[in-house]
Amino acid sequence: ECRVRRGGPLRSEARRVPQIALFQGRVRHQAYADAAILESVQRHATASADQKLREMLHHILVAHRYWLHLCQGLPFHHETESTVPLTLAELSTQFQSTQSQQLRWLDGAGDASLDRVLESPFFPGRQVKVCEALTQILLHSQGHRAQIATRLRELGGEPPPLDYILWTRDRPSPPFAAGSR
Repeated sequence: ECRVRRGGPLRSEARRVPQIALFQGRVRHQAYADAAILESVQRHATASADQKLREMLHHILVAHRYWLHLCQGLPFHHETESTVPLTLAELSTQFQSTQSQQLRWLDGAGDASLDRVLESPFFPGRQVKVCEALTQILLHSQGHRAQIATRLRELGGEPPPLDYILWTRDRPSPPFAAGSR
């Protein structure tokens, strides 16, 4: 449970923030951070040609799409989804589409939907709640963005600041339109 305080110490009368609102904010940060790291890779000549970076970015996307499709009850075609796009521009388009799909879905969801139980063919006999699937998407993406930032530095590039707390100041939208190659 997250409570919001309006100046001063947290009081028991503080209003409760709906859990779906917390996920919506975190997903908006993820969309921004994924787009920002992708844009940094695109702007750096050596990094933009690096197959390892393209594969890591694609891995983030595939895992994101898998859990999102499971949450939405949509089919996931593993063979098709597993094909790494030939260009970063194509990958960027897929990220943008997936993140838009997720934000539209979350904007229409409520707290009750977070407790819905999912069954994954990749985890037989294991039931996963929607809130756990969303948490997986967020943490999985964060972990791999750190790996991408490290690789980008190894190639001479400079990753953008992606910390959630920095993002909360202005809450910028994803920079998808910039620099697609």
